[in-house]
Amino acid sequence: MERCRMVFSGSGGQGVITAAIVLAEAAVLHEGLEAVQTQAYGAAARGGATRSDVIVSDSTINFPKVIQPNVLVCLTQEAYNKFCDIIRPGGILLTDPRYVQPQLKVDARQHQLPMYETVMEKIGKPIVFNICMLGAVVGLTDLVRPKSIMKVLETRIPSGFLEMNQKALDLGLELGRGGG
Repeated sequence: MERCRMVFSGSGGQGVITAAIVLAEAAVLHEGLEAVQTQAYGAAARGGATRSDVIVSDSTINFPKVIQPNVLVCLTQEAYNKFCDIIRPGGILLTDPRYVQPQLKVDARQHQLPMYETVMEKIGKPIVFNICMLGAVVGLTDLVRPKSIMKVLETRIPSGFLEMNQKALDLGLELGRGGG
């Protein structure tokens, strides 16, 4: 596989970092791949800017920071404005139209998917927005199998929330595979 470098960005409380951790764990624990995940928080835990880098590879990863991501997820306008110019040419840029209005010319395959709206319409609880986003990333990249994501979630969340998370993951997969 080609090494995949990703940046998940947004604001505190959106679950950006949790989604990145779940993806990295799924790659390592259930796909037999190498992965590293790093994170940075803004001044405030909730509402401040957040960024999480994930690298997934089938070979040794020597440097944990992502300089030019193949996949960039921006879940706030601030994150988009700050990071859209770092994407590798031809990479995937994922945004949600509720939070981001693309304004800059970016050399990337841009996907504006209505993840938040879909979650609210079909599930009614914004808490799984990040899992829908993660599903969209998996749908766009086929980096890991959806069942690997669910295996990680089974170890991280109460069993009463698994069905809702499975539904959010499936919604994201559908959006990602449709290409937006």
